[in-house]
Amino acid sequence: MAKIKSVFVCTECGGEHTKWQGQCADCGEWNTLKELKLSAASKSSSRTATSYSGTRSNKVLSVQDIELSEVPRFTTGMNELDRVLGGGIVPGSVVLIGGDPGVGKSSILLQVMCGLSQTMPVLYVTGEESLQQVVLRAQRMQLPQDKLRLLAETDVEHIMSFAQQESPKVMVVDSIQTMQLAELGTAAGGVTQVRESAAFLTRFAKQHNIAVFLVGHVTKSGEVAGPRVLEHIVDSVLFLEGQSDSRYRTLRAMKNRFGAVNELGVFAMTELGLKQIKNPSAIFLSRGSEAAAGSVVMVLWEGSRPLLVELQALVDESPYGSPRRVCVGLDSNRIAMLLAVMHRHGGVQAADQDVYVNVVGGIKVTETSADLAVLIAILSSLRNKPLEQDWFVFGEVGLSGEIRPVPSGQERIFEAAKHGFKRALVPSANVPKGGVPGLEIVGVQNLAQALAELN
Repeated sequence: MAKIKSVFVCTECGGEHTKWQGQCADCGEWNTLKELKLSAASKSSSRTATSYSGTRSNKVLSVQDIELSEVPRFTTGMNELDRVLGGGIVPGSVVLIGGDPGVGKSSILLQVMCGLSQTMPVLYVTGEESLQQVVLRAQRMQLPQDKLRLLAETDVEHIMSFAQQESPKVMVVDSIQTMQLAELGTAAGGVTQVRESAAFLTRFAKQHNIAVFLVGHVTKSGEVAGPRVLEHIVDSVLFLEGQSDSRYRTLRAMKNRFGAVNELGVFAMTELGLKQIKNPSAIFLSRGSEAAAGSVVMVLWEGSRPLLVELQALVDESPYGSPRRVCVGLDSNRIAMLLAVMHRHGGVQAADQDVYVNVVGGIKVTETSADLAVLIAILSSLRNKPLEQDWFVFGEVGLSGEIRPVPSGQERIFEAAKHGFKRALVPSANVPKGGVPGLEIVGVQNLAQALAELN
């Protein structure tokens, strides 16, 4: 009988320890070590991987001996998904798609696989649903499923065996938390099972040049369930996000070895699945017919394209001794800093006011180009003076009150001009030399000049 031994595995990073301790020595998290009983047979998992050896070269080469060629890509059939992936699917890549339950992870992958099955061999592996459920969903979304190959399996080695027989170009595994290696002797979904299953599938994808999509569940904190090392194993990590009361979904790249990170794709959930939105700015600019105080349009840069978003601010007298600073879609610490800059260099006092700032549409703003728009919206609400609806604003505000230029400033201006905006308040360094026909551009160098535009 195999000897049983115990190891303690960190649920955050997957690090293994010989004995329990309060803090993980690898990632520094507290109370994350869980006991895991392993048999001696589990050590053979590393030897099993050699049975799937491919054409990998096991010798040292110099840079001059390595042949470089353009990475071939093929489209998924969805331009928004291709954009997030960096231009399409790369053969041999492994993509992890995470998101809340019911957000549409399986739906979008089923749409892609049904479309690709008409031109190339594909394999859809499901570990959560029966084959009948997958077919019923495809029929409900009116997808062409006649050439789609399906497999209901949770054993990773069996999946590899079937994949070698089918030789697909693209394979979907739904989900990685249901996969398991029998030799580990533990239940599916554990730290070791998720880590080893993902490592086996990644190695198999690289050696056989198969693009693999892994579906991952998320925890209450919004992170992919399982060890943190799971995100390091794969090539790309995509998150599909959406509010429960909204039909719109955003797909964002958090990691991408073949393209830009923080790329954003926008979809709409319909009865026929996820439909891509070709003009996302039109969605986030659904403003009222009349101008309102505290509302301003700013231009963000998401991945490789500009995005017009409405920013709203509400300033009201605080009934408490400590005024509130509530932000949705923005960093609250940066809002406090901007209010201090506005007081010091703009002469506007808001220390006794409650300040609420919201980015319409559920967009999360992480760049500093929204600084000037935030202060303009706050001042508009404080003075109850609406801005004209054909205005747009962007620019970074420094601690000394200067307005700094932002990257891709001219591209942002041209994008807003396409949507019919007539006036721009931007950093002077971002003003195009030749101007833009039909657009009045006001370039400012400091906060005092910007606030004077509201007078």
